[in-house]
Order: sequence, then C-alpha cells, then structure tokens
Amino acid sequence: MTWAEARAIALRASPSAPVEEVPLSTARGCRLARPLTALVPVPGTDVSAMDGYAVAGEGPWRVLGRVLAGGRAHGEVLKPGCAVEIATGAPVPEGTTSVLPYEAAHPLAPTPPTHDSPTLSGEREGVWVAGVVQEGRHVRRRGEDVGLGEVVLGAGTRVTPAVLGLAAALGHDVLAVHRRLEVAVLVTGDEVIGEGLPEPGRVRDAIGPFLPGLIAWAGARVGPRLTIPDGAAPLRAALMPHPPAVPDRATSVPPGDGAPASLGDGAPGSPAQGARRPSAQKADAGRVGWEGGAEIVVVCGASSKGPADHLRAVLDDLGAEVLVDGVAVRPGHPQLLARLPCGRLVVGLPGNPFAALAAALTLLVPLLKGERYEYGERMTLAVTPAPASPTSPSHRNQQPVHAAHQAPRGHRHSNTRLVPVRRSGKGAVPVGHDRPGSLWGAAMADALAVLPPGWDGEPVELLELPD
Repeated sequence: MTWAEARAIALRASPSAPVEEVPLSTARGCRLARPLTALVPVPGTDVSAMDGYAVAGEGPWRVLGRVLAGGRAHGEVLKPGCAVEIATGAPVPEGTTSVLPYEAAHPLAPTPPTHDSPTLSGEREGVWVAGVVQEGRHVRRRGEDVGLGEVVLGAGTRVTPAVLGLAAALGHDVLAVHRRLEVAVLVTGDEVIGEGLPEPGRVRDAIGPFLPGLIAWAGARVGPRLTIPDGAAPLRAALMPHPPAVPDRATSVPPGDGAPASLGDGAPGSPAQGARRPSAQKADAGRVGWEGGAEIVVVCGASSKGPADHLRAVLDDLGAEVLVDGVAVRPGHPQLLARLPCGRLVVGLPGNPFAALAAALTLLVPLLKGERYEYGERMTLAVTPAPASPTSPSHRNQQPVHAAHQAPRGHRHSNTRLVPVRRSGKGAVPVGHDRPGSLWGAAMADALAVLPPGWDGEPVELLELPD
C-alpha cells in the first residue's frame, strides 16, 4: 500500500468524538459541538466607555450624582443640562446623549454661566462641568458588540482560553463539546526499560515519552499506558474488549504469560473503504458492546514480522478488520491499522523510534484529527544541510545527508521517503541523522519532507512535527 493511500484510509477511519456538556473549567482544548450563541447581549445595557460624566443635551451641565460600575444606577431620567459622574462600564442614565471624559471636562464656578438647571434629588449641589462633546460619543449601547442570540463561533471551533472568556461573557456556564478522543498506549518488548541506564541487551523506551505530546498536539487525550512483555497472550489480554478498568498510571507486567488488565471496550465505528473483512466466525471471537475505554489503542513494537512480533496474529485471532497492513514508506514500513469487532481502532507502530514517529504521523495523527486534518505546505527541497555552528556538538558530529537526499532528481526509490528537514530561505533543508532507530534528526527538524516515489525535484509536502 502506498503512503498516500494509508493516510487517506486513516482519515476515513477517524472516529466521531462523542458530544458532552462540560463546565468551562474543563472545556479547554475541546471542539465546540454546536455554534456558540449569545445568551445575553453585550453590553447588557447602555454603559459608559470612559471615566467622566454622562451628560444630556448641551453644556454646561450640573452634576447630580455619581454612578460606579457594579453600583446602583441613577434612577431618574437625565434631563438636558444635567450630568452624572460615571465610571467605565457603569450604566448610563436614561436620557444620556454622550459621555464627557475627565480629560475633556472643565469645572466651572458654582453659579451656572448660562441657563438654569432643574434640581433633582441626589445632586452634587454647586458642581458644574463644561466641555466639548460629540453626540453619542463614548456610550456603548445595549447589544452593540454582540446581540442577544447572535452566533459568534461555529461548531468545530477549538476551545482556547479566549473562547472560554467569550463564552462566560455571553452567559454560558457549560459548553457542548466533542469529547477529545482517548488514546491508550501499549509498550511491548522484554528488552525495553522505562528509566535508568540500560544494561547490555536492553534499550530505553524512546517511543512512550514522545507519544503523549504528539497525542495532545493532535487534539486527543492520553489514556491508560501499559508496559507488557513480548508474547501473544499478554498482548491478546490487553486488547480484549472486556470491562476490567486499567489504572490511570503506567502499569508494568512482568515477563511471562500473565495477562495484564484489559483496555476495556471502544466506541463503535464504520469500516473504511477497501478494508479486509474478517470472517463471521472470527468476528465473534471478542465480546462487543461494553461501554467506556479508549477509542484508540497504540501498540509500540510487535508490528513487524519477526519471531517476537505477535500483533498481526493476535488481531486475526480477535477478529479484527485490518485496514492498513504495511506501507511503502521509509522509515516506518511495518505499520498497521485495524478495527476490533467492538469498534476500537488499533494502530501498530514499529519498534524503532524514528520509524514509529513517521508511522504516527502517517496513521495516528490523521486518525485523531479527522476533518480537522490539514495537508502540509509544499516547499522545494534543498540539497545540502544548513551549516551548524563550528563550535557546536552538532557541527563536530554532523552526519552527511543521505545520498538519496543529495541527488535531487532521478529519485529511484519505490517507497515514499520521510526526511527530517528545517525550513530556510533556500527551501527545506535535510538535517541528516535520519536512521530509523534514532530521533536525533527529528529533534533537529521542524517538519518531515514527503518524497514520493519517482520524485524529480518538484516541491514536496512538509508534515509538521509536534512542538
């Protein structure tokens, strides 16, 4: 299967996130399930836009009282020639024609120089102001910013801190959002350790640490994480769709055939176009219909065809529908996407860290983003890496760019190649250090350039790397 076909299948298989109403305090990062409308107008009444005096008619004006934001409103109609001292955001009295800012106001002698102003209860006797003011100036009218019932944001908008503030201002205490998809992670391999210095024959887990950030960057949330030994039985037990809960923290299972806690059931989904259907007998192998659990599970390792790689056999035994089984891409060829009878999606990543990252960008990110997925910009690939500082370790240990990247035309590979690059004024510059087992190149890059089979120097798509 080509790389482009695999990504397209992952996009089509993206599950629908359930809708739920959540308080504002927990809505950040979700997507609105419905348009955001104003439950109240903004402002809710006519208010002052400046500190100064709310005035009626032409001046000078006799000051009758003071109104502060959040305080009691002036209860009487403001007649021509009268004013009230007012704070920004305070409601202006009925009859106000404009607000005279402090900086434009001029106090006058206690006796008015021109006309006689009526005396009202609460007046500040003997206080007069004058100034030049334009009618309607510095008064925010009710609903001027947002009208009652007005739609301000569409469904699908990501809830940012600014969106939360806007929702609160519009009277919302809860928001209807698409719950972020939950992704569980299974780390396989007897040789993998999670901390400390590895002894001979052991390796540090480099995939588990980068997955949470990538999952969150793609708009999902990290669910349970299990570390299981090599073997079909532990893997089968972890993927079985039955209800025992998994602890929120990482759980390790000692080597052997002991069964770890199951990841529970997933959400139902529809098969992707062109997928291989399991037999009816195999479809009954796992129980279906349990509620809860992650919608997607990522299996790190076990996706190749070596003696310790059991994912394919386990999925076949569970009656899974295999959507993607190997992709013509380097690195990351042995990647896999399948759907269990319960609807949960399983993404198999290679055990090599850079290959796993490439596979995650191919299958997992499109799966999580779905309709929100955006194809990368296109840029010409430069043929030489950007020079590093002569005093930096990266300069002293600079790895030359692979020969396939040095020759910009006549690209003969039958596979798509994903090349770590940095953007520059002369194009996308390969950074080198791109072996499947090392994340060095990816750590130096800001994107992966997609070199299709037969690439002949034309601009290529850049896959954004999570920040």
